[in-house]
Amino acid sequence: MNDKDFKNLLQGVCEAGAYLRGDKSHVARIDRITPGSVSAIRGKLRLSQMEFSNAFGISPATLRNWEQGRRQPTGPARVLLRVAQRHPKAVLEAVA
Repeated sequence: MNDKDFKNLLQGVCEAGAYLRGDKSHVARIDRITPGSVSAIRGKLRLSQMEFSNAFGISPATLRNWEQGRRQPTGPARVLLRVAQRHPKAVLEAVA
């Protein structure tokens, strides 16, 4: 193992130890929406793929890519999906 790899490994071990002691400053949050949850959100709203994509202003191809796991919703789309998941009635009122 070369010196650079060893230093990276040592840093990772030190950060893991700090995490176990309660220091969360080096933790990266990964916010992902699973393909199953995208289709579940659409199902909760009782919308077809075409209705959902029209209501949310996205292409049907983008929605299919999300639901099949080829792409991840990002930015505002991810936030809107989270809101739709927690408050489906409010979202339906807003997009109708």
